[in-house]
Amino acid sequence: MPKNGHDVRDLALAPLGAKRIEWADRQMPVLRLIRERFAKDQPLKGQRLGACLHVTCETANLLRTLKAGGAEVICCASNPLSTQDDVAAALVAEYGIPVYAIHDENRDTYYNHLRATLSQRPTITMDDGADLVSLLHTEFREQAADVRASMEETTTGVIRLRAMQQEGALRIPVVAVNDAQTKHLFDNRYGTGQSTLDGIIRATGVLIAGSVVVVAGFGWCGRGIASRARGLGAEVIVTEVDPIRALEAAMEGFRVMPMIEAAKIGDIFISATGDRSVLGPPHFNLMKDGAILCNAGHFDVEIDIAYLNDSSSRVERNITQNVDAYVLPNRRTIYVLGQGRLVNLACAEGHPAQVMDMSFATQALAARWAALGEPLPVRVHEVPQEIENEVASLKLAAMGIRIDTLTDEQKKYLSSWRTGT
Repeated sequence: MPKNGHDVRDLALAPLGAKRIEWADRQMPVLRLIRERFAKDQPLKGQRLGACLHVTCETANLLRTLKAGGAEVICCASNPLSTQDDVAAALVAEYGIPVYAIHDENRDTYYNHLRATLSQRPTITMDDGADLVSLLHTEFREQAADVRASMEETTTGVIRLRAMQQEGALRIPVVAVNDAQTKHLFDNRYGTGQSTLDGIIRATGVLIAGSVVVVAGFGWCGRGIASRARGLGAEVIVTEVDPIRALEAAMEGFRVMPMIEAAKIGDIFISATGDRSVLGPPHFNLMKDGAILCNAGHFDVEIDIAYLNDSSSRVERNITQNVDAYVLPNRRTIYVLGQGRLVNLACAEGHPAQVMDMSFATQALAARWAALGEPLPVRVHEVPQEIENEVASLKLAAMGIRIDTLTDEQKKYLSSWRTGT
């Protein structure tokens, strides 16, 4: 367990990290405005906020905002491969925020960093995947009563938390920030769509145009990935288990088929389901020689990496940065990007700051909502519509976009049932 109040790779990296944080800040006008308000109003004064998030330059600006609002902030990584070491160093050295995160940390270090964060006894938590909350409900169970609320940032985490609620295991209120329209409609779709393709291209240099790209899952992330791949000239195949989403994908013009069929013809496979074993032995054995596999879901369970490690006749690590080659018993080679972890963060730098501006503004305002007023009931809560409207309005203003407003007559008409044909 770290004992010096932080655990980062090298504090000497801080000046570079500070420059990157400031660059991202220029592209996050909504969060910057909220930080100014928070500095004046101090809505989080007296709160200890433990954040388990991807430690990137965009996240750094969220943490700065929370600290400006009066919170004592502690941060750890939500993924071993997403940490930007220079940003982690800058948060400690330049902004006075304790950080426990090292790029490519092993599993033991990862969980020790979570423990270091919870050992500070946070009163509010922020999570990206629910690992921190899961640990709070097991090893740190006695602290749950002290936690006013938690914000959950990603689809996988919300799924886990709703399962906890269903089983009666949830002991704290949780705000499903991921389910906010200002998050999933923009961050999940446009952010994941762009950054996933960015990660693939950075890792491989492959030409997307003319490739057959198989996207597993047509949720908001899958929609964005499929759209961006098509925009780059790919032939896109979607695989799904949900008939409504499959029908939507077909009507959007994508080919839809089971993965066992897509495995034979795909060049690039991207999983975005939040479930495990989406790509496994039956599919590997049918894939073309040279097929590329990657994951855009939160956890590294969507591609059966354990099977590949055990069954391949040869494994070559980092044949180029972030690309592992697996030679199968049938002598075909398939390539896995970023160890099967989040490809947009393992092989690139995550979402653009402009889209994270909305997600993190929603996070900050949800934290303010949870901190003020009466304690929330123990369950998974939606983000209040007032917060959604505030974030969207601020973003439109920052983009220089104006919209219409309803007249009194129109408002009256919409609230009445008496006027008909």
